[in-house]
Amino acid sequence: MLVSAGAGLWLLRTTKQELAPLEDRGVILNIVNAPDGATLDYTARYAQAIERIGAEYPEFDRVFGLIGNPTVSQATVFFRAKPWEERQRSTLQLAREMAPRIASLPGVTAFPITPPSLGQGFRERPLNYVITTTDSYANLGRVVAEFQRRMAQVNGFLQVDTDLRMNKPELRLQVDRARAADLGVSVEAVACTVETMLGGRVVGRYKREGEQYDVIVQTAPSARSTPQDIERLYVRGRGEAMIPLSALVQVEEVVSPRELNHFAQRRSASITANLAPDFALGDALQAMDAIAREVLPEGYTTDLDGQSREFRAASGALAVVFVLALVFIYLVLAAQFESFIDPFIILLSVPLSMLGALAALKLTGGTLNVFSQIGLVTLVGLITKHGILIVEFANQLRQQGHDIQRAVREAAALRLRPILMTTAAMVLGAIPLALASGAGAESRQQIGWVIVGGMSIGTLLTIFVVPTMYLLLARQRVPGAIRTPAPDAA
Repeated sequence: MLVSAGAGLWLLRTTKQELAPLEDRGVILNIVNAPDGATLDYTARYAQAIERIGAEYPEFDRVFGLIGNPTVSQATVFFRAKPWEERQRSTLQLAREMAPRIASLPGVTAFPITPPSLGQGFRERPLNYVITTTDSYANLGRVVAEFQRRMAQVNGFLQVDTDLRMNKPELRLQVDRARAADLGVSVEAVACTVETMLGGRVVGRYKREGEQYDVIVQTAPSARSTPQDIERLYVRGRGEAMIPLSALVQVEEVVSPRELNHFAQRRSASITANLAPDFALGDALQAMDAIAREVLPEGYTTDLDGQSREFRAASGALAVVFVLALVFIYLVLAAQFESFIDPFIILLSVPLSMLGALAALKLTGGTLNVFSQIGLVTLVGLITKHGILIVEFANQLRQQGHDIQRAVREAAALRLRPILMTTAAMVLGAIPLALASGAGAESRQQIGWVIVGGMSIGTLLTIFVVPTMYLLLARQRVPGAIRTPAPDAA
């Protein structure tokens, strides 16, 4: 029993952990991030290149792209797969196969992802690590850059990205206010001219054949493609004179942050990444915490968001739920047996079943996630039935006057057949879950293997451990037992 408990503890520590296994949801999303400042045409060109890659795979029946959302330099290309019964490869296998081709496209950062299993956003990535501070964004950017450099040294992080980017190109126009006043040009007129000629302005509408059209004033694309084109614009001054902006403004090219985010009311930067197939989310968070302890200076803290935050919350809740399940079962059994010892003997079968469940997950490549945790909690109630059968029958025999050793032997022998029959029924009933295929099979397999492994190994060990522990821990006398009179008294 002690060896089994030690082995189960080792399996618990070494089994990979994640929020939920990735399911084949029949779609692959390709995220495209062009350089900050890229035009819509630039982003569309690379999105169309990814569409051509998806068209080469017969497993997809529809390929389409959403370009310019949420920003002009971003796009999402969707690959919709055929039904599960019409293809041999899953979307996860396809995404891993095409990832090198998509990632090798020059000029953009692109990668395929499969949607999460528990309803998170389609663009949500497994790892979402947040660094918060009250320091300046410039210093935060340097810390994030060092953090990403250290992540590159760890095998398992793929397509590392951050939402703090300090290199967005920006044009700053400095207006010579004194000269503009001399020429009769207001700063508002300069701003309105630049906005209208570069960004466009709706100046009217007209109707034709039942349709309404906007009239937009804007410079031709060829005349607004470089910063120097701004100086070639004209603004109306005093006496209807047309004055070039080059005489009034000075154009300066600088870089600025794309966005400045906050998390928990502090300045923050989120680091996101995909994970390699053999690198679970639990391992990734441990690696990130280790890097944070070495890299982050004083005044910097870390937090989690998205799937990572839900994973950490679910992992903490498992221990509480498991303890509550044990306490509830113990109290019910204590009331049923009118004893505090007998329920403890019965619950000794729980760690034995955990060994089988975790071993089954380890051998089948499963992980400790919300679905396998549901199977573990269910297993607590299923495996205690064996101990109840043996202990209850042994108590009845002792009440009839049998000594404790004879009662245990007869109880174990007579209850062996119903124990094996019920175990076989439960294991055979769970095998379809363990061998499931099709939609949602990845999640059902986790529950199935936990029950199959836990009931099989747990039952095998229980039929030896429970009778032995009953001999060691049970009370030597049972209340209400029929005492056999001694020969002299007879």
